[in-house]
Amino acid sequence: MATTQAAPNLQAPLWQLLQSTAHVAQAVHHGRSMTAAIEQVPKDLRPGVQALSFQAMRWWGRAAAIRKQLARKAPPASADALLCTALALSWRDDLAPYAVHTLVNQAVEAARRHKDMRAQAPFVNACLRRFLREREALLQATEGDVTAQWNHPTWWVQRLQHDHPDRWANILEAAQVAAPMTLRVNAQHHSGSQYLDVLQAQGIEGNVVSAAGQPSGVQLDKAVPVHVLPGFAQGHVSVQDAAAQWAAPLLLNGLKAAGPNLRLLDACAAPGGKTGHLLECEPSAHVLALDVDPQRCERIQHNVDRLQVQAHIVAADAANPAMWWDGQSFDGILLDAPCTASGIGRRHPDVRWLRRESDVTQLAAIQAKLLKALWPLVRPGGRLLYCTCSVFKAEGETQIQTFVQHNTDALILPSPGHFTPSNATSDASLRDNGMGEHDGFYYALLEKRSI
Repeated sequence: MATTQAAPNLQAPLWQLLQSTAHVAQAVHHGRSMTAAIEQVPKDLRPGVQALSFQAMRWWGRAAAIRKQLARKAPPASADALLCTALALSWRDDLAPYAVHTLVNQAVEAARRHKDMRAQAPFVNACLRRFLREREALLQATEGDVTAQWNHPTWWVQRLQHDHPDRWANILEAAQVAAPMTLRVNAQHHSGSQYLDVLQAQGIEGNVVSAAGQPSGVQLDKAVPVHVLPGFAQGHVSVQDAAAQWAAPLLLNGLKAAGPNLRLLDACAAPGGKTGHLLECEPSAHVLALDVDPQRCERIQHNVDRLQVQAHIVAADAANPAMWWDGQSFDGILLDAPCTASGIGRRHPDVRWLRRESDVTQLAAIQAKLLKALWPLVRPGGRLLYCTCSVFKAEGETQIQTFVQHNTDALILPSPGHFTPSNATSDASLRDNGMGEHDGFYYALLEKRSI
């Protein structure tokens, strides 16, 4: 059971924050990412709006179902977004960031003070006052609604039930809890335990976590701004989820025997976290980092510069090697393929509302195209690590099984397969250098054999 949410420490009036949060919610339901929408919020409002937006997105399924009980016909989009925002933040006392009556009063004030919602203020007020009077009955009336119960689209719930019959509820519950801040420690400077000592000397507490058997990460007890992390600007540490930290060691562990100066490809590299990790683990490697978006390539460059490593960064479509490949085979390829991001709902609760069921099929087709295009570029005896931050088997297990069936020179090596999201409640695994809490991810390590 989630605990009571602490109210953000804010200077702006709550009605103003609720206005902006409703605008963010409206943008999401028009297909825009929450991150992009929050970037348009005035800087002085942004921290508070971000906190409220994350919570609203997590509970939007329940809020939308309650609104349907209050008003079968949806009001204009802006008023509907504000109404659902208020309901998402106030439907349970133990989750509310403010007293429920305060949220209701301030939501009505937000409607009154907005030119596009002013005419709907009496309607918003009537709905929310009824919600206060009849909350228990309204909640009971939404219990049979799958989207309301699990706060994910029904198709999403059904797909998880099919793919993970023993874990689906745990996956959905994990998405409702904010993810911890996890750090990847640069092995060129510190071990995980050494950097934890550095943090603790600064009053920052955490636990060492491992990836692929290497205790190279630190999970913080409480998130902090990156600028207070010792050595962050110098590349001593990066922010990266524990599950994502498996990529580089998985690919490299079996390749290092091939000698120094490995030739590696990070095929869909932005924002560059895994590119940097490859070079932290194997500084002598020659790494080509691709991304189709030139602006995202700039982010890769920024990240490798901070880490003080060098990669060859090219803006190009990995699925079209004729436009960028020099004809020399790679020892290893990391393919972190575009996907639904269904495994990172803790960090991006808007994704569940942005995706459509048809996206799974479309993205699986892109993944298959990338695999087909890149596999010929791997040398015999070389390896390709396929990964997605998805818990849908169409983007993981099924994708790789199909690929291997059609490529007899591809051998699946011991691989983690599907990591389902975990919200650890015990410190025991952390003391043993376990993974700790982590996102949902899929890994398959393929070796090219001679036939």
